[in-house]
Amino acid sequence: MIEMERIAALPRPELLQVADAVARDKGIDRDEVLEAMEQAIQKAGRSKYGHEHDIRAHVDRKSGEIMLARYLEVVDEVENEATQIPLARALKKNPGITVGEFLIDPLPPIDFGRIAAQTAKQVIVQKVRDAERQRQFDEYKDRVGDIANGLVKRVEFGNVVVDLGRAEALLRRDELIPRETFRTGDRVRAFVYDVRAEQRGPQIFLSRTHPQFMAKLFSQEVPEIYDGIIEIKAVARDPGSRAKIAVLSHDSSIDPVGACVGMRGSRVQAVVAELQGEKIDIIPWSGEPATFVVNALAPAEVTKVVLDDEKHTMEVVVPDDQLSLAIGRRGQNVRLASQLTGWSIDIMTEAEESERRNEEFRSRSKMFIDALDVDEVIAHLLVTEGFSSVEEVAFVPLEDLTDIEGFDEGLAEELQRRARVYLAEMDERHDSRRRELGVSDELAALEGLAPLMLVKLGEKDVKTLDDLGDLASDELIEIVGKDQLSEEEANTVIMAARAHWFEDEGK
Repeated sequence: MIEMERIAALPRPELLQVADAVARDKGIDRDEVLEAMEQAIQKAGRSKYGHEHDIRAHVDRKSGEIMLARYLEVVDEVENEATQIPLARALKKNPGITVGEFLIDPLPPIDFGRIAAQTAKQVIVQKVRDAERQRQFDEYKDRVGDIANGLVKRVEFGNVVVDLGRAEALLRRDELIPRETFRTGDRVRAFVYDVRAEQRGPQIFLSRTHPQFMAKLFSQEVPEIYDGIIEIKAVARDPGSRAKIAVLSHDSSIDPVGACVGMRGSRVQAVVAELQGEKIDIIPWSGEPATFVVNALAPAEVTKVVLDDEKHTMEVVVPDDQLSLAIGRRGQNVRLASQLTGWSIDIMTEAEESERRNEEFRSRSKMFIDALDVDEVIAHLLVTEGFSSVEEVAFVPLEDLTDIEGFDEGLAEELQRRARVYLAEMDERHDSRRRELGVSDELAALEGLAPLMLVKLGEKDVKTLDDLGDLASDELIEIVGKDQLSEEEANTVIMAARAHWFEDEGK
């Protein structure tokens, strides 16, 4: 940075040349450099003539002439003599001036001393640095989500500082692919995932483990992705080991998987090489969740899929010899498939699924035999037709029972009568147990809590409205059972328990 003594002594056109040179060197606007010089001269002027004065400097943008002047605001009543002048006195110096305007009093050029010059230099250095930082932030804030290329400037405790040419960026150790090392001078490509304007300047953060880094690499290698013909719908990565990418073609004549693989694997291999040998599964995306999950679990074969939309989980049945392949080493394949699809995936073999179904069949049959006092044949028929609880038998439309082969109207009515009697007896037992546990009648009167739920609450020492009101929704669900209340229902019950708190506040 040029010294202030030299700025003061420079021929006027040369001052503009200096401003041009600094602007080119720092990559900032020439006006910003000249404004920094003006502020520096202004600060020196105030040091000489007094900080209480409104002294301003101006550098002519064409001639380079430095003008220093004291500004006095024209007012009716003076409150500050250093910065204001009464209208009567101002009119003597400048007839026609009005209140609110400024009387400009030119000052002689400043002869910079050593201290004043140093102070002014610091102002210029700081202003130019601020302008440079703002330029860097403005340039890179719009590059979030892009790939940046740079050279390794230095490595600090495993963190890599990358020179991007017009700015520095940080590639933290946890954003590096495992077992990946860089040395000073190495060329590096990384994903810009964040740019922050901080006190010490813009901070640019890079990543080589971000899922979108792989997506951007594919868009660089595959013209169809860049052109929007093929869309990357989802990406899941285990950095440095394995990844899955789901693609969709908007042109029926183009195979999205084949386009991403390239001739003899040339396109995918270019991405694999950049990612240190990370194995990549390219999967066709599907709007059908079951189909998408089956595709995502490739190369394992799937024989059956059972969806639970409410819990957003999926049971996947695979042949016995495909279990280890479907799960993958340390659960990698199923974990990546779950990340890619957004579904929680539970994998089981055909033998395990068959055993579980048989166990469910046996337990439900026994429940109907005990609750309804029926023989095995009727119990088995109920289970086979999809009935899973006594409540269903008690309250379904009568025709749902008469539609079962071998069931007439008389049998259906008797089954519903027995089911309702059984439920009433159970409710009576639960209510009696609830009273034994000391659960209050006010709590029992809340809508949405069945007698069995009240017993479970009492066993966990939740016995009053206040006890229930202190619970969070997930705590209530855990006590009464996940299959008994949804999160929305649990919140409604808790808010009903808290209602009296607000009534008390209003009194």
